[in-house]
Amino acid sequence: MGGCRRRAGRPGLRLQGTMPRMGAAEPNLSRATARVAIQTDDFDLGAEVSALRAGDPGVGAVASFVGTVRDRNGGAAGEVSALELEHYPGMTERSIEAMIDEAQRRFDIRAARVVHRIGPLSPGEQIVLVVVASAHRGAAFQACEFLMDYLKTQAPFWKKESTAEGARWVDARVADDAALARWGIAAGNAACAAPGDAAGAAGAAAR
Repeated sequence: MGGCRRRAGRPGLRLQGTMPRMGAAEPNLSRATARVAIQTDDFDLGAEVSALRAGDPGVGAVASFVGTVRDRNGGAAGEVSALELEHYPGMTERSIEAMIDEAQRRFDIRAARVVHRIGPLSPGEQIVLVVVASAHRGAAFQACEFLMDYLKTQAPFWKKESTAEGARWVDARVADDAALARWGIAAGNAACAAPGDAAGAAGAAAR
């Protein structure tokens, strides 16, 4: 799907269609553990890793990323007092599932899981988890980074920061688009921001 897809009052978000395939060894991706969870509850990193690698003696490496809410967004400490996340039910899960499928095609991974929280969150709270299991560390690290770069720009989430000056929606950053571009995927989310959304264009208070 091309162009910028906007939700009323939210910063622009460009949702991509099929991503380019790059040759990789055929993986053995387990679906024993649900691959995507969108939830308000917190998550336990140790429990998630244990569940992902359980019953697969072929796993030799697990890489994970945990993003937390920051208390600033290019400003002073304490600038951001809260962060609220909304998502597009159904579309968000399908988008992340497609992203994991693409990671499966590109990298020799055995399992992957993404957990993303929604609702109101405070600085210091966990917001997102990406965990990947593979036979070797190189593929696990690459796939974890690829999935996080995709999440930052392509998944249908909207973030709103609470500050002393009021609430503001957070737009995608040029740096996030550039991070995704190194995987051969074009993203123009930063260019999709409406003039009224410029206050949040400096970046997100999470991840």
